[in-house]
Amino acid sequence: MNLYVLLKMVPDTVEELNVAADGKSLDSEFLRFKVNETDEHALEQALLLKEKHGGKVTVVALEAPEVDDVLYTALAKGADRAIKIPIDQVRLGTVATAQTYAALFASPAAPITPDTLVLPGSQAIDDLEGELGAHLAEALQLPYLGVVCGVKAVDGKVLVQKEFAGGLKAEFEVALPAVLGIQSAEKPPRYVPVAKVRAVMKSAKIESVELDAPQQQQAVELDRLYKPEVAGRAQMLEGSVEEIADRLADILAERGII
Repeated sequence: MNLYVLLKMVPDTVEELNVAADGKSLDSEFLRFKVNETDEHALEQALLLKEKHGGKVTVVALEAPEVDDVLYTALAKGADRAIKIPIDQVRLGTVATAQTYAALFASPAAPITPDTLVLPGSQAIDDLEGELGAHLAEALQLPYLGVVCGVKAVDGKVLVQKEFAGGLKAEFEVALPAVLGIQSAEKPPRYVPVAKVRAVMKSAKIESVELDAPQQQQAVELDRLYKPEVAGRAQMLEGSVEEIADRLADILAERGII
């Protein structure tokens, strides 16, 4: 199988996020980035398919902070090839990102073959609707299925499990080539020792593929970002169970709830 995994760097929300001086972006001076969680699952699903059915796994990413470390880590986990497109991902919205990847797959550097699966993560913290995979599939004129939680290759096709609300799952048969938005792999993403990553950094190479940056296209124009305002704080009640119950009843009565 010819497996492409699209990796995206996203802000680490463990750190406090601040609005930049332009009011339209995040302040990146102290911002830490990490690989998008569902993209990690997409890589794991690709590696599982390679182990079961053979083939080649190629990881692809746009230019972003710390992206080289992520690409080398993917190679250490078992990916065969890493491609970096030297276009700043921050400059591109979802549609333009899909157009950039479509241009890559139209080039000799990453051809779409009859046994190709393109695996982006199903969503990211700045793409909660999971639009990248759908836009890319439309640009490539390929079938698309999102929120995928399992993939099996059978007779030149793939059987795909998709999650729905309420814990429901359905299985679809999808013809290749195709684009699948991965929500979760069949197994948790594997761990790779730091020593192995460092060894790969010395022996492997990240390929750079030059592409023309597409014109930015956005359905919604961002006017301004705001930090959430603190509307109130929790009131802690202390004392015995009876004292807390009495105080709680008083508070509810004061607010006209009871």
